[in-house]
Amino acid sequence: MCGIVGVVRLKPQNDVTLGKLIKTCLERLEYRGYDSVGFAVLKNGELVYRKKKGKIADVSPALRFEEFDGSIGVGHTRWATHGPPNDANAHPHMDCTRSIAVVHNGIIANYAKLKDELLALGHKFLSETDTEVFAHLFEQNIKTSQTCYEAFKKAVSQITGSYALVCICLKEPEKMFFARKNTPLVIGVSEEQIFVASDIPAFLEYTNRVIVINDNELGYVSTDGKIVIENLLTSQKVQPYSRLRLIPWTAELARKGGYPHYMIKEIHEQPIAIGDTVRYNANDSALSLAAELVNSARNLFLVGAGTAHYASLTGRDALALLARKPSIPVISSEFSLFSKTATESDVVLAVSQSGETHDTLMAIRSFKEKGAKVISICNVMESAIPRESHIQLYTKAGPEIGVAATKTFVSQVSLLQLLAVRVGLLNGSLKETEASEYIKKLDEIPVLVERNIALSEVRAKELARIFKNKQSAYYLSRGTGVPLAKEGALKVKEVAYIHAEAYEAGESKHGPISLVSEGFPVVFVFSDNEVFDQMRSNLVEMRSRGAYTVGLIGKERKAELAETLDYSFDLSASDSLLNTIAFAPTLQLIAYYLALERGYDPDKPRNLAKTVTVE
Repeated sequence: MCGIVGVVRLKPQNDVTLGKLIKTCLERLEYRGYDSVGFAVLKNGELVYRKKKGKIADVSPALRFEEFDGSIGVGHTRWATHGPPNDANAHPHMDCTRSIAVVHNGIIANYAKLKDELLALGHKFLSETDTEVFAHLFEQNIKTSQTCYEAFKKAVSQITGSYALVCICLKEPEKMFFARKNTPLVIGVSEEQIFVASDIPAFLEYTNRVIVINDNELGYVSTDGKIVIENLLTSQKVQPYSRLRLIPWTAELARKGGYPHYMIKEIHEQPIAIGDTVRYNANDSALSLAAELVNSARNLFLVGAGTAHYASLTGRDALALLARKPSIPVISSEFSLFSKTATESDVVLAVSQSGETHDTLMAIRSFKEKGAKVISICNVMESAIPRESHIQLYTKAGPEIGVAATKTFVSQVSLLQLLAVRVGLLNGSLKETEASEYIKKLDEIPVLVERNIALSEVRAKELARIFKNKQSAYYLSRGTGVPLAKEGALKVKEVAYIHAEAYEAGESKHGPISLVSEGFPVVFVFSDNEVFDQMRSNLVEMRSRGAYTVGLIGKERKAELAETLDYSFDLSASDSLLNTIAFAPTLQLIAYYLALERGYDPDKPRNLAKTVTVE
């Protein structure tokens, strides 16, 4: 929910100050939080910190990053959870002596109790955040500890909840301390400096050498290049370089690449993301193992949140139609209703873009306690959810910076369909020829997606001008098109701030249609070929009540709806399940251009962050 970066310089550098380097890293993380920003650096026996409410570009003149240099520093972009966005609540947070600086992502669950204890000891608090408690707790433990690291470990052991913490201390200015639980934190290693950050794009232009920090681990990085990692619960030391991985992303992949926003760049990257995901997984042994586990499951639970939940709904449909395998979709935050009934014969398929989604992580842990096996589908290798899963499947979408998921959604859907085909082959629901034919069509989907993006771009801009002053809209579909309609409505809510609701088209007659009046926007997703006639009937019902009707439809059936659609996107189409992938970019483009037309930044939707790591 927040962006963290810490930098330890190993060599003197005259061309870029530490403050400027921290600013550059934070700019790569601003998708994680942008209501305030701050940094702190250690140099020549002094700890200097500056912070302010606002986005980096807006507050940089006041903070003057470039003027501050040093050997160790931390930075933070915030997405508020405790206390409103303001200067006082911005990170870093300090102790009473102003010799400790703390940046934090997550929630310290027992902060209120700790704060009362610290107030009783005479500590003075300046903010409303849970994070400031840790700074004072660290300070208090230094009084009874021989080293700062010992004090840091004591402080970490006293807090509960979720956290990624990075701290610097004037008493030991050559070290930067870190700890992680349920919230992402990674180390980036180069010859010039070592980074500790909440996500890889922070330092990707400087190094692709990454060490993942696991849950309940903590340690420090020092200016002599030493990296210490140990398990807080067992005190077992970790050999950091045994975990060193080379990330196969370029810095350019994590930038805008000439596009005005990450969202539109990532919409255009979807053909590559789909193709890479299918190619990578088609011959991966993990897919076969996952298919065997799914096929043998007594109950199969599909767990996800937000866009990942809608992707899992498409997985439900694919498993039902291709493999005759029923499944139970579960919104991650509602897991307790289902995990209570789980047994060792059940399987959980967890879908998460980041692999760090808090609700999904808590869900799989609850199911595992009952003995259920877990398969994960994630985009970030060695993130928390894959590490805690029995089988790991990965989408190959590359870094997704835009807060609203686009290419990760179609990649998830593609991988779920690939899995469904493999299960269908395993249990005999699909013949070899049928499976081969379906995989061939799946291989061809990137071409259809590229074509549909080109077909939809101008039309989406035009529709955005028509819809820009609307306050509400319906997205309707039937059959396999329903999850896509739900995802399309979500995108409009996320980035254009229009109240958009999605329904099964047949259900619209049972209440929602009462709100339809002259000019009310209703978007029909004609992606499921099997329910075309029923959808056409629903279209006529809405049109007769004055709705402004928009249709996403295969080009070959355009003529059948010419008189009942006010506006149409005539798309290249495939089979019903595959159309979920082929039609998705059009709905994303509608949301994107609506956001622009209404004057909003689609990369930074209000009240949202890329990775939700709190309950």
